[in-house]
Amino acid sequence: MIIKKLKSYTSKMEDEVNLAILQARMSSTRFPNKVLKEVNNISLLKYECERVIRSKKINKLIIATSINSSDDVLEEFAKKNSIDIYRGSLDDVLSRYFECAKEYKEINSIDNLNIVRVTGDCPLIDPQVIDEVCESFEQGRYDYVSNTIIPTYPDGMDIEIFTFNALEDAHKNATLKSDREHVTLYIKNNNKFNKFNYEAKNNFSHLRLTVDEQNDFDLIKNILKNLYPINKYFTYLDIISYMTKNPNLLFINSDIKRDEGLAKSLKEDGRV
Repeated sequence: MIIKKLKSYTSKMEDEVNLAILQARMSSTRFPNKVLKEVNNISLLKYECERVIRSKKINKLIIATSINSSDDVLEEFAKKNSIDIYRGSLDDVLSRYFECAKEYKEINSIDNLNIVRVTGDCPLIDPQVIDEVCESFEQGRYDYVSNTIIPTYPDGMDIEIFTFNALEDAHKNATLKSDREHVTLYIKNNNKFNKFNYEAKNNFSHLRLTVDEQNDFDLIKNILKNLYPINKYFTYLDIISYMTKNPNLLFINSDIKRDEGLAKSLKEDGRV
């Protein structure tokens, strides 16, 4: 269900187009309404959109949310900030991604569409990391590339890029609830796809720069208040440098496990 007609990509069409789809919802169970929490009178979602759009490899950004009334406020956010929005299933996020990408592909008559997946709990996402992961994808001609198969980046710097064909395959064949909820799990777990894991030079996967709980928000708030006024386009390495100089920040959310939502879904599937 398209609420606002998806705009055509108005620049000269490339051989391949990278469409960033940012999934967001207001009904988070652990930290409700987190995406519109504000720091410096700016919502976390706006910070994230600004950073995604700054990527040199992204041709288009669309917010993908649900048709639930609780997410009407995200439609208003999108309209206010001139960002296109797609509304689909709340729980079948894979379907939401596929239908959004399919409509954008058809409207713009795109032969080769790639999807960059970002989630609404990553307000500090680094556009340079996005570009590096996308470049790796382009050079290797893969079906799927991410920095999450074996994490080496901080949680909150998660980037995935995959072909429309891989997304369509997953949409048609994924049957487990966890596969439908977590979008790329079917691709990650299936050997028929040509995949690659992009690694950081140094392993910082023990750090959390995502927002799932109040302690996460407290850390993100501190970082934004101190770094954003100086340089609004600070990198994840700038964040690590700042946290290293303020070691108390390293422990604010260190007790929270990575991918708790995924672990819960796998348990419900009976896969763990």
